[in-house]
Amino acid sequence: MENWQKHISINPEIRSGKPCVSGTRITFSDVLFYLASGMIIEEIIEDFRF
Repeated sequence: MENWQKHISINPEIRSGKPCVSGTRITFSDVLFYLASGMIIEEIIEDFRF
């Protein structure tokens, strides 16, 4: 199994300590919400590109 810890960061100073995608402020609960609403992964990635 791949090391999941390199993909998840938890910092009490960022998003109240919610688990985030490493290097971002995007929480995993945000991603799950978007998937549950019908978005596909490519749409989610596109929404967060700068």
